[in-house]
Amino acid sequence: MTDSQITAAYDARAAEYIALAGELEQMEAPDIELIGRWRDGTSGPLLDAGCGPGLWTAFLHDGGREVRGIDLSEEFIAAARLRHPGIEFQVGSFRELPFADASFGGLLAWYSLIHTPPEDLTGILAEFARVLAPGGSILIGFFDGEPRLPFAHAVAPAYYWDAASLTALLDAAGLTVTASDRRDRAPGAISTRPHGSVTAIRR
Repeated sequence: MTDSQITAAYDARAAEYIALAGELEQMEAPDIELIGRWRDGTSGPLLDAGCGPGLWTAFLHDGGREVRGIDLSEEFIAAARLRHPGIEFQVGSFRELPFADASFGGLLAWYSLIHTPPEDLTGILAEFARVLAPGGSILIGFFDGEPRLPFAHAVAPAYYWDAASLTALLDAAGLTVTASDRRDRAPGAISTRPHGSVTAIRR
């Protein structure tokens, strides 16, 4: 999908999405624990890339960190600013991030790459690497499955990935994977699809 198509899809359903998954308390405990450990293990400013209504941005900020959020959806950014005053949020694309080289010590991309066409992911990961300082960390959350296989996500078409495939792409972008995780979703979770994550360091 193009950026404009993704934006339109999420803008149209922003209120529904926020009601379903707009609060930290609606997230799974293992996700909160993982992102908390990652946050506390990084240094320097953090970027929440694909911040949605800002729940994870606020979680990073509550850990005493300088953090910024960016998202394609104007509706999400408006909601994030209203819900989390004091944190800087802006509308923008991953394809050309409005930040200087080496601006951040950490970048969180939690399920925010799932709609990216597989052929575009290499360039976006290189852009993520550009804004990370050497030694900076990236944490990516994704739906685990057959790599590059599309599926019918509730908001917009999305793609499965796995840790091995993402490791190769991250390595090509100058990022070395240091950890990965996979688990099935618990009954009653927001999504029933298997979860995956990778953590990598900027070389």
